[in-house]
Amino acid sequence: MHRSAPRLSRILACAAVPLMLVAVGCSSDSGSGAEGKKNAGSSSSGTGSTKPTKPAVEPAKFTDLPDACTSIAKKTIAELVPEAKKGGTAGRSSDLSVRGSCSWNGLDDKGVKGSQYRWLDVAFTRFGSDQSLGSGAARATEDYTKQITKEKASEGAQKVAAAAAPGIGDEATAITYSLNKTDEDFENATIVARTGNVVVTLTYNGAGYAGAKTPSAADILKDAQKAAKEAVAAVGATAGSGSAEATPPAGDAEKTPSAGEPEDDGKKDDKKASAKATAKS
Repeated sequence: MHRSAPRLSRILACAAVPLMLVAVGCSSDSGSGAEGKKNAGSSSSGTGSTKPTKPAVEPAKFTDLPDACTSIAKKTIAELVPEAKKGGTAGRSSDLSVRGSCSWNGLDDKGVKGSQYRWLDVAFTRFGSDQSLGSGAARATEDYTKQITKEKASEGAQKVAAAAAPGIGDEATAITYSLNKTDEDFENATIVARTGNVVVTLTYNGAGYAGAKTPSAADILKDAQKAAKEAVAAVGATAGSGSAEATPPAGDAEKTPSAGEPEDDGKKDDKKASAKATAKS
């Protein structure tokens, strides 16, 4: 009996050691897990509350537009459009600081030798910088591309060609084509140019009436480029420059006949009919 008691005590002591180790291990794991979850939660919360900041868009270069009807020199108008109405005809616009246009047309009547008809149109569209829409320059570049595509797809256009027009604004493209309408052959040249946040679209075309010779495509293009350079220069010379304040998108202004799109067919027919009548008389 006395010998078995010490032996039993030793067995119980040894059995108690693993139980203590297990308890300590569980206690340690539990603490680490709770602390880990707490730290993870804190880290996740901190990340979620941080919102990325959008970079500010570049301010628009130009804050105004020149008067479209004075953007091309009177001398140039007289050379390109014979017998043109002085001052031109301004297009309608609800905001001339965003969109403006002007057109001239004239007939040089040579009697029995025939007559020469010319039509010139210039249009300006300005794009403001907007945090949600982008910079004025980027928006103008997008419209510049659209205008070129639109002009190349002109209804009835034949022998369409497009080429870069260097030396006009930041970038420019010349689109040329022939057009037969009301039994007359027209040569057409459109210059689409971008300067900063402004798109300039200038169209020049001509035809010979009553047996007069149709003007050459090369001459029409050359004259169109000359006028386009003056129009683009007018943007920098007369339009305000600097950081533009919030500006309504160009699309919000009342749409005016653009130089990149032909006049209303009814108006064109009226002009041509009048020209024919004058030539015949």
